[in-house]
Amino acid sequence: MSGIKRALDKWTSISLMLRIVIGLLIGATMGLLLPGWHGIGILGRMFVSALKGIAPVLVAVLVISSVAKAGTGMGRRFRSLITIYLLSTFIAAVCAVIGSFLFPVTLELGEVAEVETSAGSLADVFTNLLTSMVANPIAAVANANYIAILFWSIVIGISLKTMASKATVNVVHDLSNVITKVVKWVIQFAPFGILGLVFSTVSENGLSVFTTYGHLLLLLIGCMLTNALVFNPLISFIMLRKNPYPLLLTCLKESGLQAFFTRSSAANIPINMSLCKKLGLDEEFYSVSIPLGATINMDGAAVTITLFALAVANTVGVEVSFASALFLSIIATLGACGASGVAGGSLLLIPMACSFFGIGNDIAMQAVAIGFIIGVVQDSVETALNSSGDAFFTATAEYYDRKKRDNKISK
Repeated sequence: MSGIKRALDKWTSISLMLRIVIGLLIGATMGLLLPGWHGIGILGRMFVSALKGIAPVLVAVLVISSVAKAGTGMGRRFRSLITIYLLSTFIAAVCAVIGSFLFPVTLELGEVAEVETSAGSLADVFTNLLTSMVANPIAAVANANYIAILFWSIVIGISLKTMASKATVNVVHDLSNVITKVVKWVIQFAPFGILGLVFSTVSENGLSVFTTYGHLLLLLIGCMLTNALVFNPLISFIMLRKNPYPLLLTCLKESGLQAFFTRSSAANIPINMSLCKKLGLDEEFYSVSIPLGATINMDGAAVTITLFALAVANTVGVEVSFASALFLSIIATLGACGASGVAGGSLLLIPMACSFFGIGNDIAMQAVAIGFIIGVVQDSVETALNSSGDAFFTATAEYYDRKKRDNKISK
């Protein structure tokens, strides 16, 4: 038994990021050389399933505990954070508009099979959002419905804050610490999970996805990277008046890298919370802001919706003015926020955006099919941008609040 403990201590003493990089390299090599070893992929599926399974419980317990123990000043921080989230998502959509005008893309729609699903109108998206918000709280945790989890956890937390004894609140806080510990154990297996995920991606897809739709992929990735590396740090700099790149690179390295391979914002919630704790942020704040960001901070989704809609318009010969494209950015921003909990939400909102230009559903859904073909890359980059941005802007909002408080004290 002592030998196992020593081995575990040795394992955990190595930098988690170094272990992940090693797992990544081994997985890619095995995917190229041994593509028939399908059993290796189970490691990735188990890791993502474990994170997805524990994340709803973690969010529910942490939000209830945080709201019940919340002090003053939380509202101010959340106002700043929500403003940043929405502004960043809108800027991402505008970036996609500019990129599409500078480097227009057309699609080979006639050769793509149609997809038999539709996201409906913007009104339908928000109707579903409001309906989901008041869903059964037990079912919300079971189904990972984060809108409902946030809503009911805040309500229960407020109730505990106003009516429960201090001892009861402490019990909930202890439970949140227990769940957090379980999450830490799961995250220690990230290198094996990444190994399995990379193996599956490389063995199943190879590099062919880069050749067939290379121009479209380059434009999507270029817009997302521009948002991540230029506009997001610019927002942070304007607020904090200091170099944002050390914080940004930390978030990309410790959150974005894992989100790229898990391709799941839900699975990355525990990882983001662990990162926020490492950054020394207030648990009462980040336990709510991180799942909230997974719902409304959707830069990558806004890029995907906007760029695909304009690509379809280019393909069918619809002339789009720059003013119309900017209005499309607003629609994409609202739609991305409203449909963030839907599987493949950004792709399924393409028909809604296309309808703004009078393009029929039968044509738009062919573009959705292309989105699923390149999704192995597009969705990975999109999730990395969205999820790392949650942690980055949470830290920015808290540092901004601290800066304002320090300035008040100094005066």
